[in-house]
Amino acid sequence: MNTALLVIDAQRIYTDKSSEMFSEGSDETMAKINSLIKAFEATGDPIIYFRHVHKADGSDLGRMFDYTGEVSEDFNFKADSDEVKYSAELRLSKDRHEIKKTRYSAFARTDLDSLLRKLEVDTLVICGFMTNFCCDSTARDAHDRDYFVDFILDATGTPGTENLDQARIREIVGELLAAGYARVSTAGEYLGSGILNKS
Repeated sequence: MNTALLVIDAQRIYTDKSSEMFSEGSDETMAKINSLIKAFEATGDPIIYFRHVHKADGSDLGRMFDYTGEVSEDFNFKADSDEVKYSAELRLSKDRHEIKKTRYSAFARTDLDSLLRKLEVDTLVICGFMTNFCCDSTARDAHDRDYFVDFILDATGTPGTENLDQARIREIVGELLAAGYARVSTAGEYLGSGILNKS
């Protein structure tokens, strides 16, 4: 099995405390993400970094922020803004691949699938932000494209919703994905299993 690490949207919008989308405990989440990156660097397996970025004029938004049918002129993830930069805490691998995306799934409107086929990857390890949007969507999309998926739950983060905090969202997303989409584990469990060294 050939494995790739997908580091999804580890951007300042989620890790800067002044951000409206700050995720509590993001420093711990970033530490888990970095531990995965270090492990993949050691094995030489591919590491692919993603950033969610939209054109400042909103011409590539599609239905991203008007899913109710109400168009908003104010939106996040604008190109050249500080919030779309990588988190200051993120470990950037020297031999990384980088992809920008404009939809929740890392496969949507990107060349991810062709890159993975070129690299002969059949297994994806998913971490990053947000647990319940881009990470979840990518895991489901990957499964439908016949990839094996390892979802590293505590290496994903989210600011939560009005009614659900990060811990509850992680629990729910983990339970749903484990029912048929992915192997769900913590960073410690995944790295301690030795599975990466067998890929």
